[in-house]
Amino acid sequence: MEQIEDNPHRHLEDLQQIRTIMERSSRFISLSGFSGVFVGIFALIGEYIAVQHFHVDPFNFDLNSYGVLHGLPFFGNEYATPLVPGWHFSLKYDFTYFMVDAVIVLLLSLFAATTMSWRRARINGDKVWNAASKRLLANLFIPLAAGGIFCIAMLYQHYVDLIIPATLIFYGIALFNAGKYTLNDIRFLGIIEICLGLLCCFFTPISLVLWGLGFGVMHIVYGIVMYYKYER
Repeated sequence: MEQIEDNPHRHLEDLQQIRTIMERSSRFISLSGFSGVFVGIFALIGEYIAVQHFHVDPFNFDLNSYGVLHGLPFFGNEYATPLVPGWHFSLKYDFTYFMVDAVIVLLLSLFAATTMSWRRARINGDKVWNAASKRLLANLFIPLAAGGIFCIAMLYQHYVDLIIPATLIFYGIALFNAGKYTLNDIRFLGIIEICLGLLCCFFTPISLVLWGLGFGVMHIVYGIVMYYKYER
């Protein structure tokens, strides 16, 4: 009789194990919460460095006031003519500075996410490079690549004020799209990024603040929540 009574519990455990195996084969569930915290910190540091270098007010940010629309590196102009009298800057230098800042933040973020996820996968006994992680990366980077090309096109066409919103929107779409192949929680982060990007479209003077909130603060909050929910 005891064996018969225990059978339902054993069957439930077997079903749970089967479900876990299926999730590991179809989803990459070894994303590290700490990587999100580091990504957010890197984003905030990168934004702070850019703000200090360009001497802009993040609560009253207007690219037009810095003459960006009056000359771009694509057209071979070395100096911009700002709308603010008596203030000049070198487009080639400042544009390069901005790009280096952004690339460093991106590389540090990718390194942190890859290293910590790899470490967590080893702890869980999972493979980092498998069918699930390949699908995750494909669904993540295709929207990101499209967004990057779109931002370059807007820069070329002088729609500079919409570049910051576009980065948030396309990043949010990438996260929402990749959420099918990893933890569902990442889709909520994607929705938040999209909403912040749409707000940037209507409130461009505070777009830097919203960018920092999306890429910085929300990543830190997301990372902490993921750590306490799945890793602690």
